[in-house]
Amino acid sequence: MIGDALRRQTLPFRRCDALRIIFAWAAPSLFLNLAWEIAQLPLYTIPSAQNTRQIAYAVAHCTAGDVAIAVVSFLIAAIALRDANWPASHPWRGGAIAIFSGVLYTAYAEWYNVYQAGYWAYSSSMPLLFGIGVSPLLQWILIPAATVLIVLNWAGTSPTVN
Repeated sequence: MIGDALRRQTLPFRRCDALRIIFAWAAPSLFLNLAWEIAQLPLYTIPSAQNTRQIAYAVAHCTAGDVAIAVVSFLIAAIALRDANWPASHPWRGGAIAIFSGVLYTAYAEWYNVYQAGYWAYSSSMPLLFGIGVSPLLQWILIPAATVLIVLNWAGTSPTVN
């Protein structure tokens, strides 16, 4: 079902196909970002999270934000390439656009949330690049690339350079 929608390369696409393609992008993004958020938790301090329940809420909140960033990055790539089916037709070109969009937004969001709003802070073990945590930047390089590979696998398409 999702693979069929991904294999179609017709524009204008049907609305249900577009939703399936977006879902195919968002679903692996959800699980990969949740795992990443849990793994990088020791690199942060969250002043408002004093117990396990508040920490779980912070992880869920950040994961939901990550999925929103992933979907917006997907849509930016779709608009730039004029192809909502870019994961199948232009996987690495679209992936590069999604990665760039995600890294750019994340750099701003980290700066704002750490240095302006104070919603979280970096622990002493967080490596920094120009004052921004390296872990969230790597997150937006590695997870979109992995998501491209997962979506290609679902579509039954081999990755090609384009």
